[in-house]
Amino acid sequence: MEFRILGPVHVWTAGQEDTLSGTKQRTTFAALVLAGGRVLSDEHLSRMLWDENPPNTAGAQIHTYASRIRRRLGPDAQLIRIRSGYRLVADQIACDHREFAHRAADGLRALREQSYERAAEELRAALALWRGEALADVTDQLIDTERPQLEETRLEALEGWIEAELILGRHRGLIPELTRLVSQHPMREQFRALLMTALYRSERQAEAMSLYLDGRRILAEELGVEPGRLLVRTYEAILSGEVRTLMPHQLVG
Repeated sequence: MEFRILGPVHVWTAGQEDTLSGTKQRTTFAALVLAGGRVLSDEHLSRMLWDENPPNTAGAQIHTYASRIRRRLGPDAQLIRIRSGYRLVADQIACDHREFAHRAADGLRALREQSYERAAEELRAALALWRGEALADVTDQLIDTERPQLEETRLEALEGWIEAELILGRHRGLIPELTRLVSQHPMREQFRALLMTALYRSERQAEAMSLYLDGRRILAEELGVEPGRLLVRTYEAILSGEVRTLMPHQLVG
């Protein structure tokens, strides 16, 4: 059995996909999975399901969702009623978000240890676990509560993977992906610095410098701030040629 939340919320049993029916049932299940064995109160589940406007039958409906989820669980998982809440015990069940966290941590550790091939391999495997946006088919309340942190860890892993690939000399193949990421996250300085580095190493110095100036303008217009140390040092390293041998994190370390 496997629980998957990095995309549509699914349960996999014996190689078969079990799509939980209904947004509310998927939300209840995903919230319990993300709780990591902690007890979730009926009140918390109610907020995730109905925000501040629960129906009079909220308690009964939560009980129904829990009963349906319990019927889908195999012998290695239990959904336990504890006082006015529920606890999902599933330590032996594979969960994609836990596997992602472990692989991403291993990959980022390898990057810090300068084991670049291993870092690239682990981070690539971690990112491959994502099947789209996390929690793709649950309530807005659960998305607003849980997705930002999940997405931040994905972006950090993506930054680490790109940095490892750049160090390994694969800069030309990264430019299309980095261009898309800078467009999607224009104020995330790490992606911009990595793209500037990849462009410079691909003999596209003018584009790298223009990218810095665009970032400086966007930061001034949107936030009223100047570029951070990372972007400034990457720009200075392009002017001096230092970026040919150093990565952005080394320029500010």
